[in-house]
Amino acid sequence: MAEGSSHASPRALVLSILLLSVLVPPPARADESPTPLEDNHRITTGYIQLAYAFQALLDPGLQPGGTSSVRPNWFGFAPHASHEAGKGMLNAAMARHLLDAARGQPSLSVAGALDRLGLTGILRLSVEQLSLELVLQGLPTDAATALGALTTGMNGQALADARTLLTTASRLASLYWSAPGVHPLDKAEAVVRTLERTLHEGNVAIFADIGGAANAYLDWRQTAGAVTPERVLADFQLPGARPEETRLAYGYALAHVHDTPRPFAFDTLFPGMDGRSLVVAAFALYERARLTSEPGEREALIAVANNYLAWREQHDAVQLAFTPATEHGDEVSRPEVMRAMTPMLVVHFGTLEWTLAEYAYDRPERDGNVLTAPPTEYGWATFWDRWEPILDSFEGGYEEPEALWVMPGPLEDPF
Repeated sequence: MAEGSSHASPRALVLSILLLSVLVPPPARADESPTPLEDNHRITTGYIQLAYAFQALLDPGLQPGGTSSVRPNWFGFAPHASHEAGKGMLNAAMARHLLDAARGQPSLSVAGALDRLGLTGILRLSVEQLSLELVLQGLPTDAATALGALTTGMNGQALADARTLLTTASRLASLYWSAPGVHPLDKAEAVVRTLERTLHEGNVAIFADIGGAANAYLDWRQTAGAVTPERVLADFQLPGARPEETRLAYGYALAHVHDTPRPFAFDTLFPGMDGRSLVVAAFALYERARLTSEPGEREALIAVANNYLAWREQHDAVQLAFTPATEHGDEVSRPEVMRAMTPMLVVHFGTLEWTLAEYAYDRPERDGNVLTAPPTEYGWATFWDRWEPILDSFEGGYEEPEALWVMPGPLEDPF
């Protein structure tokens, strides 16, 4: 989707069937905490509700479950990003299923291990290819296949570049050898555990922060009477946001709303500003867009508001999940796990597909070395490695806004 977008491939459609999207999730067990996938369903559903609530401000004719041709607000992107995080958690569940089965009966081959997942066709090919490469790097069969299975719901086509395949296998092998534990299955499970926790904690952190602020704003709005941008800046209270900062950010947006590129380097533009001030400014910009009759102005205001919310999401809310202050003794390096997975990142925004690989190949070599594949030069745990790709993914949604309103269904652990 670099500079544009593409429709979902047959691979994506088959994947959606494999991942068992269902209409109603199983209820959380009374004696246990929700699983990561149950949390993911709750979060994705919450984002869908917020997406429609905020889009209805910008497009009053929009009905729940309907489609809008107005530029989508940040919450229109959020359900799809959450859903992709859920696929990563489901991949972890698949990998854990393989490891549990191997504890009872080791597999004789990678093919035999993958048979336990029921993978077939194109979905199987890239997982099998990576798993076999891990075996060549010295990993036992079941450990290698479990780590290969972590990529099931990702962009396996990225591994068609031999440079990416070899680098990804090398990185996963390094994580395996660095993992705590003596038994090969325990070492592989540490890598699986690290990915699942990283995605789960990030998913929860973003929703608690941005989703919590959004729900507080909608509650305030119901009792605020006539809402204007000025009233948002003056009266809406979000703990941590500073009125002088929200006004500065709002004023800057109005003055630079048509800049190319759009404002995005907010640490330089607003040194020391609390990200929560950007959230309040974003809500005020949505209200300004709601009251604007000129479509181009409205679209530009929405885009800057989206950048403000995305900065808070990525720079502040999720970063601790990627780079925690204290490492867990039963994990491997979270940044290195994310770096290994980054080349295969894919997000389906409804009927649109964005991949990190396509983005990377469309840009100049970052390290100037033709022996390294461009997608392997990014690490998703590093803020500046993911910030501009995320903004690029927004552009595809802006070009085909109606595509985003094909919302994802919940994911269920089949094991």
